Amino acid sequence: MLVSLFVRLLNYSSKSSRAELAAFCQESVVPVEITSSVAAILEDVRVRGDAAVVDYVAKFDGAKLKPGNCRVRSMSLSAAAKRLPISQMRAMKAALANVRAFNKQSLPKNWTGRNAHGAEVGERHHPIRRVGLYVPGGEVPLVSTVLMTAALAKIAGCPEIAVFTPSDSTGKVADGLLAALHLIGITEVYRIGGVQAIGAMAYGSKTIAPVDKVFGPGNAYTCEAKRQVFGTVGVDSLPGPSEVMIIADDTARADFAAADLLAQAEHGSGREKVYLVGTSQTIIDGITAEVERQLPTLGRNEKTQRVLDAGFLAIRVKTLAQAVEVANYVAPEHLELMVDSKSVKALVRDITTAGAIMIGNETPTALGDFTAGPSHVLPTGRAGRFFQWTAGCGFSPSHEHYSIRRKIH
Repeated sequence: MLVSLFVRLLNYSSKSSRAELAAFCQESVVPVEITSSVAAILEDVRVRGDAAVVDYVAKFDGAKLKPGNCRVRSMSLSAAAKRLPISQMRAMKAALANVRAFNKQSLPKNWTGRNAHGAEVGERHHPIRRVGLYVPGGEVPLVSTVLMTAALAKIAGCPEIAVFTPSDSTGKVADGLLAALHLIGITEVYRIGGVQAIGAMAYGSKTIAPVDKVFGPGNAYTCEAKRQVFGTVGVDSLPGPSEVMIIADDTARADFAAADLLAQAEHGSGREKVYLVGTSQTIIDGITAEVERQLPTLGRNEKTQRVLDAGFLAIRVKTLAQAVEVANYVAPEHLELMVDSKSVKALVRDITTAGAIMIGNETPTALGDFTAGPSHVLPTGRAGRFFQWTAGCGFSPSHEHYSIRRKIH
């Protein structure tokens, strides 16, 4: 069964192409109704504290919690780990090993030296005292986000790590999330999600101590909440609804490219962006046909199609130099290069704003999102122009130091 797919096509050689691309990207800007709603919730949490938090948990998640029982008990973490199938725990441990190995390489190092005046100067890095980690839950709890935030906080040596994640309507948090937290050694976990979680982290309450910096991805509402509390607390970046861009020439596997576009559209919030940059109409048509063929096989195909209808843009370029220009303007969260191997080196060199780059037909975004080791907590909405991925250095800010000693004769 084939579905009818609406695809916007942009010819990048046309005079209006830059303006059209800018207009498409502008659709990611948070509308005023979300901005206003987030501001009202944050202010309510700031003023009423715990009472507001549990009211919004009930409203948005359907869970009837009391301020005293928002925190997950330690025994629930260990019990979830015991319930998890051995195969899942084994996969989790393998992914965690990759995450730790990759991120240890990015930890900043202290240094000292002497300037031209003979003064001792240097830089020291200290872990942030208390960090708050947001882990999306809902229909698809992101166990991988636990690995890619909590593990980094532990590697950096943060003394206090508080994790916030939404529960289901019964107040239960997915076993996979709790097991991952237990595996990493996290003990402070709150079954609170959404804007109210960001507010609780920023402002604190009688039962929740405020944090110094907030990390983690989220939907348009939680991303906007992070933007609004910045300054009261630090934030890692603004990782909102997912994005992927695939640059494809005629060597690309159409079926693989289509699967990767669908994998990101499948997040299904309705605000995801999916870009296909093709060097010919032939490859664009081939990948689009594969998207139409594979879409009905997905379990979340209705939500996925809504994302594609609203947020799928195909861009035809004459040269890979034009593809570089497109990528650097969009600054996509995920960028896949499905091109001839001879073209890869120049593209990796010249594309400077992508959050993460996956190279080759057999390197799907999903691999980086779950098991390869690099972080999937990446800037979206063109924020890759000035933010980087969430790395270990984000948990360990630096401090300058200098010392001048007068010589005594």
